[in-house]
Amino acid sequence: MTRKILTGLNSKTYEHPFDRQALGSLQKMPGISPILKKINEYSIDRLLRLQSLGSEIRVTNRNFPKLYQALAETCQILDVSPLPELYFFRGTGYIQTYVVGVEKPLIGVNLEAMEWLNPDELVYVLGSEVARIKSQHMIYHQMAIVMPALKNLLSSTTLGIGGLVASGIELALYNWVMMAKLTADRAGLLACQDINIATTALMKLAGLPDEYLNNDVIEDFLIQSREFAANSFDNLDQVTKILSYTEYRLSWIVMRTGELLKWVDSGDYDDLIREDANLNTPEDNNPEAEGKEGWNFMSSW
Repeated sequence: MTRKILTGLNSKTYEHPFDRQALGSLQKMPGISPILKKINEYSIDRLLRLQSLGSEIRVTNRNFPKLYQALAETCQILDVSPLPELYFFRGTGYIQTYVVGVEKPLIGVNLEAMEWLNPDELVYVLGSEVARIKSQHMIYHQMAIVMPALKNLLSSTTLGIGGLVASGIELALYNWVMMAKLTADRAGLLACQDINIATTALMKLAGLPDEYLNNDVIEDFLIQSREFAANSFDNLDQVTKILSYTEYRLSWIVMRTGELLKWVDSGDYDDLIREDANLNTPEDNNPEAEGKEGWNFMSSW
């Protein structure tokens, strides 16, 4: 299929409002600056890159052309350059991808991503990872990756912020990681430019191989996603909401699909595709327009 190249695309034009709110809450947390300083001091960025370079297979147009060409097309559509490095790692039983590197980003995909996803679905999934680079929030994503080890390290120092990490910053960080996925999903759709492709890619991310996908399964999944998105969680207390995201590695695929469908149904996606991307402004997206202010669980902190 022929996809539109979104020259001049600004990440603010598709940023989910709850991503923006959650990041704002995280950045205001006491103790965040010393933690970022420690991450730089311990060369976490270099360490994470080194782990990929030393353990995984670099993807080129010669050895894995399907993966390489999908990334090249994704970056061209989303207006991201230079092309980040791409690495391939062993199977885990489910689709897994990641991105690390603040100064020089690299993306990793596993065996299931290569085998389960068709070329169009790869564009969606890679678009979700490229979005993290485009938003320039990699330092916070990397903080989430190393937070368990970092928390123990900080607790043993005289910085006096170990308690803050355990009680507040960690929850705010994982809440933002979840909200940032809503923006990443939008970028994935802008890359593949087909909600049907995005839907099947998300279902595969939930662990469903291609042989189980049929019209009835997809239709029921869409019904479930729309029902979930229509529910109101305002009656849940704050503690319950926060605890629901403490295990941030959960996929929350149904919720994410519901939010993506809402974006499409609102017409904002079609408007962004039709118009020059750089004519949109962040103010065009707001929680009131989305109609679900309660999703940002840390907003009242």
